Amino acid sequence: MNNFQKFDLNEQLLRGISSAGFTEPTPIQQKVIIPLLKGEDLIGQAKTGSGKTAAFGLPLLQKIDVHRKVVQSIVLAPTRELAIQITEELRKIGKYTGIRILTIYGGQSINIQLKKLSEGVHVVVGTPGRVIDHIKRGTLQLTSVMNSIIDEADTMMDMGFIDDVEFILNSIPYSKQISLFSATMPKAIIELSERYMDNPKEVLVDSDEISVDTLDQYYIMVEQKEKLPCLIDLLNKEKPASSIIFCRTKIASSKLARNLTYQHLNAVALHGDLSQSQRDRSMYLFRTGRANILVATDIASRGIDIPQVDCVVNFDVPLQPLIYFHRVGRTARAGDSGKSFIFISKNNTREFVRIQSLTKAVVKPFRLEDEQKAENLEKTRYQKKNRNYKQFSRQSSRKPRYYRKGRHKRR
Repeated sequence: MNNFQKFDLNEQLLRGISSAGFTEPTPIQQKVIIPLLKGEDLIGQAKTGSGKTAAFGLPLLQKIDVHRKVVQSIVLAPTRELAIQITEELRKIGKYTGIRILTIYGGQSINIQLKKLSEGVHVVVGTPGRVIDHIKRGTLQLTSVMNSIIDEADTMMDMGFIDDVEFILNSIPYSKQISLFSATMPKAIIELSERYMDNPKEVLVDSDEISVDTLDQYYIMVEQKEKLPCLIDLLNKEKPASSIIFCRTKIASSKLARNLTYQHLNAVALHGDLSQSQRDRSMYLFRTGRANILVATDIASRGIDIPQVDCVVNFDVPLQPLIYFHRVGRTARAGDSGKSFIFISKNNTREFVRIQSLTKAVVKPFRLEDEQKAENLEKTRYQKKNRNYKQFSRQSSRKPRYYRKGRHKRR
């Protein structure tokens, strides 16, 4: 028996769920589907890979009137890859419904999108910039939208899309249903919900904290100039079937992917400066196993469902601790085991200490020398701090110059 039947979904959706291989609702699906079917506004906090797309997708598809060839639902995603992924998932579970779903994003020919919109679609999944472009052109009408979904809302805010999101929400009828999904709940998201949502139901299934049971986390003390040989040595020793290596910048990720290729390793880059066809090709090669190393900026750390990643390497320490959790959350998913590594140099020990303070998991030294280097570095920092404190105390206890020279007598 398919346990999705308890949600009173129509027969076409149940067939799509069965053909997709879903039999048991995930925790977020159990808590979210019924309130959304009732038309309630909702804020859902759950990590990537928890089944969010089906959680909001099933109620969305259930409410579509196939006979009305107008846009009735809109889903906003921060990146092209996530928008495409959401569309594929909705098409999979809506396979037998006849519902037409269109993805619109920058980097794809707008003429293709214009043609599809003119033919009539029921659901639009898009990135904010291209959605606004169509609204201003008059090619995307949102007057018939019944509900709107904002996925990976915190990433949307981090990427500076807050004004774009508000513009789109203001273009939709006031009576719309709004669903907002996010791994974290920063202040900007709370303020957005207060302005646009009507007494939203809050569902917290799981934050983006990583699994401490199936993920082994290690740190490696290494100077900047030694990172590349250290990484090559690590990959050759560990021999992961698939791995994602995170860099801080687009230039660094491209350069690292090239250097790994020169070492006869199957690496591809993924970052925002690549064209859409290049990004699609990188993802295709990685997902099909033709390339087993993906060198990426943080565009790949959120939202994109990349299954069966054995290893994550933080080649550059992230500036924000939460990004670390987003990155290593790419591995050890759905009960699988995985490993993560973070390269630490003298210049970013402070960021690493902040990461350690925010997780219940233990980040262990990968080698004996890493533990020794970390202890020596901590000892040096303590001595330096103590020396600076003594110097400050000595200076503050000295009398002012004018006093020492007897100038106070003339005052």
